[in-house]
Amino acid sequence: MSEMRIAMITRRFWPLVGGAEVVMANLATEFQRLGVKPILLTAQWDPTWPKHFMHRDVEVQRLPNPDRRGWGTLIYMDALSQWLRKNRDTYDIAFVSMLKHSAYSAVTVCRKQRQSVVLRVEGGGDTGDCNWHHIARFGSRIRRRCKVADAVIAPSQATHDELIDAQFPLNRIHHIPNGVALGKQLRTTEAIVFARQTLAQNNRDFTSHPDHKVSVYTGRLTRNKGLFELLDAWKFVVNQNPHSQLWLIGEGPDREALYERIRELELIGHVLMPGAFDDVADLLQAANSFILPSHMEGLSLSLLEAMASNVHVIASDITANRQLIDNGVHGRLVPVKQVAPLAEAILTAHASDNSEMVAAAYQRVRRTFSLESMARKHLQVFEDTLRRGK
Repeated sequence: MSEMRIAMITRRFWPLVGGAEVVMANLATEFQRLGVKPILLTAQWDPTWPKHFMHRDVEVQRLPNPDRRGWGTLIYMDALSQWLRKNRDTYDIAFVSMLKHSAYSAVTVCRKQRQSVVLRVEGGGDTGDCNWHHIARFGSRIRRRCKVADAVIAPSQATHDELIDAQFPLNRIHHIPNGVALGKQLRTTEAIVFARQTLAQNNRDFTSHPDHKVSVYTGRLTRNKGLFELLDAWKFVVNQNPHSQLWLIGEGPDREALYERIRELELIGHVLMPGAFDDVADLLQAANSFILPSHMEGLSLSLLEAMASNVHVIASDITANRQLIDNGVHGRLVPVKQVAPLAEAILTAHASDNSEMVAAAYQRVRRTFSLESMARKHLQVFEDTLRRGK
């Protein structure tokens, strides 16, 4: 492992933050801690962003990506291909997030150079990589190219099954669940109060009384995350408990529509949308509960982070979430797209002692979904791939 050099490729990266981007950032940091050398390649979506920078002590290089639909993608793919060819002696394996344009370029170049390339699926269902192959321009061509990668990593059982249905080679599919760093096992009232005070010092909108109930969501602000149903449910919550606060943390295409819905429901002051955060540890530390009402998911990194931070979790009853939560044991599962059960679960959680479920969720992450375990399993796939290529 100590001699391995990894070119990690993700078209979106900081300051564009979502689950896939956080996974790559966390893996890069953990790979480096385990003694391998990562470099992270991404797109320069804004010409004012620096082309080179360090993120958590990992080198990041941005490649040209003009803001021109279609043409910008072609320029990015060409720049990535050129970098992989020019710097072929500086990396041993290419590791690509998403089975999309980056994957096409990386597989094309690396196979010609007889270098190993491993792909990682991000997301499942209607918004996942496999479905994207059916609806995107050139999607079927990109899928065919992805099938000749040396290995494909699926973070959830659902994405694993989608790869099989899409007829990816069975011997190249590896199911490696997402993993997260563990927080402190005990979360005291004093720690919650301190986290809220720290946040309020930096943003007065976060000001809240220690007795107020705070729920948080972290992730992309998109309709399929169930956020409009969550706002409707929050109206019921506030009617019962006017001092409840909901923090929607992240950015996304439905941000403005969500804000309009907040205004319509007269929830301004009860719902905050402060933007994206690179590190959500303080936000989770300050919360009473974490809510993920998604219509569909892969294996949610946000949900794992909440469980690992000793925060009570409420999530939609979908396949991926059931992989993490047994209802009533590790948290609460509610019917997808239904407002009343969601509101009831939130109010019940606010009025209950959830410590046993919180402790059980933490132990589940510790045993099965740690960041170190995830990183080591990835590195084992890389090593096996390199060994077969010799």
